[in-house]
Amino acid sequence: MKALRLLDAGTLTATMATARSSARGRSNFNLHPTLADPVQRFLNVLQPGSYVRPHRHEEFRWELFLLLEGAAVAVVFDEAGNVTEHVELRRDAARAVEVPGGVWHTLFALAPDTVLFEVKPGPYRPLTDKDFAAWAPIERSPESLSLLAEWERLVGRRSA
Repeated sequence: MKALRLLDAGTLTATMATARSSARGRSNFNLHPTLADPVQRFLNVLQPGSYVRPHRHEEFRWELFLLLEGAAVAVVFDEAGNVTEHVELRRDAARAVEVPGGVWHTLFALAPDTVLFEVKPGPYRPLTDKDFAAWAPIERSPESLSLLAEWERLVGRRSA
């Protein structure tokens, strides 16, 4: 067994292809060996039109997103679901953003095959990892597509 774990072009290409064919329009490639790992680190590949339901994590569970390919927008909301802040992640602008724990947020892709390297404290517990916003529609609902279009208009961009 090799000691080094590599993220190579083949890994990126395969994860992008999985995201393109996914009903959710996104896919992860985990670098951490188990969900119990104290540091979760992975590629998060998003396609335009992928809706990530706004959510927050516990106060101590921050998330860091580093843009590797494409372009994305990170959005922060208040308790009522109003956009309070957003930042566009692009090669020629901001390349990374950290979202503190307890903050309502989402991300969406502006370009095909957008690749974010994500790091956050573990362990990952699927049932309690996120608190989804009650004001945010569920994924793949007509309302979620309308909300995503509203966010795109807000930032003055349309997904490719």
